[in-house]
Amino acid sequence: MPEIKQYDFKYKEVAEALVKQAGLHEGRWQIVMSFGLGAANMGPTPDETVPGAAVAVTGIGLIRAAETSPNALVVNAAEVNPVST
Repeated sequence: MPEIKQYDFKYKEVAEALVKQAGLHEGRWQIVMSFGLGAANMGPTPDETVPGAAVAVTGIGLIRAAETSPNALVVNAAEVNPVST
């Protein structure tokens, strides 16, 4: 059997996993990301150098969803992580 080298997840699967990891059992939640921006002179050769920017993901978390948030971006904690009885 071949060795698995990569797992892919859909946006909502990641949101559900974060809701469970955070122990949330109520509310509508969506993923929030923090980004860092760096500027530098870049190019494939010194003669082709141009100003450029690099964007890095510096953090991933959850934020309570607004009523206007698209349903495609929202998970309901009560549905994906109900309280155990």
